[in-house]
Amino acid sequence: MPIVPRSSYRAPFLLSNGHLQTIIPTLFRKVDGVIYQREQIATPDDDFLDIDWSPVGSDRLGVVAHGLEGSSDRAYVRGMVRQLNRQGWDALAWNFRGCSGETNRKLRSYHSGATDDLDTVIQHVLQKDVYQRIALIGFSMGGNIILKYLGEQGSQAPDEIYRAVVFSAPCHLASSADKISRGFSRVYLKRFLRLLHEKIREKMSILPGQLDDAGYKKIKTFPEFDERYTAPIHEFKDANDYYRRSSSLYYLPAITIPTLIVSAANDPFLTPECFPVSEAKENPHLYLEIPDSGGHVGFITVGNDGVYWSEQRALEFLEQ
Repeated sequence: MPIVPRSSYRAPFLLSNGHLQTIIPTLFRKVDGVIYQREQIATPDDDFLDIDWSPVGSDRLGVVAHGLEGSSDRAYVRGMVRQLNRQGWDALAWNFRGCSGETNRKLRSYHSGATDDLDTVIQHVLQKDVYQRIALIGFSMGGNIILKYLGEQGSQAPDEIYRAVVFSAPCHLASSADKISRGFSRVYLKRFLRLLHEKIREKMSILPGQLDDAGYKKIKTFPEFDERYTAPIHEFKDANDYYRRSSSLYYLPAITIPTLIVSAANDPFLTPECFPVSEAKENPHLYLEIPDSGGHVGFITVGNDGVYWSEQRALEFLEQ
């Protein structure tokens, strides 16, 4: 489809900076009114995923995926779940392996291309035989996983999945990993590396001898982390192989359901390669919206009963 010609998002006064849009919601946003019902489901490799339900008795379900080092409890996930419920949708927020507060049992963890875990969640939902319509909604890494999954599935995607919306998805992982290693964006990188180190140490405690963190402080970039941990643990040749095989950009031509990709022009994590302009123009099922502002998973809205623009935009597209 053609690029969405004019985004409806307008940043609040004095909050148009991409870094402010990224940081302020992370530090200060609180979302009340969401009560989860947790369910732990088994994975085919004898591990588990924790999924959090927020039902209202609907036959429509929104499946929400968080970003790197996020969880179902992040404000942007809770905000989307709350808006789904308000609009009459059941919601399910799934936690990547090791992100629910409980360390997973296997050496493998989550990564940007882990569509097998998303498929496990979807198959579990389908087995309940409750939902006529299922929408996939993802943020950042979760958005990349959804896009890759839909591309892999192509015309074989379950009939119940009828639309998808992703925000701030790093469609081209290699360039995004490089960008976050430069300039002010290194602030985010240092935080991510610290949180990932904590997960490495947790895994070391339950799987002695299978991992070590000797010299971890020498890791200064995502490629260095992914070369040492992500690639070998998840059977990629190296970091570049991981980025190439996990970047959703290469799977977009095969998507066959209406899918909205929203990424802000001032996103501090994304490069020009992460804005799939030609892919959207050539695939009638892809819609690409590029607001001038919004940061990374930001899209702040002041007032409006605490509802952010991204939540309104997602429901608008799903009910279009």
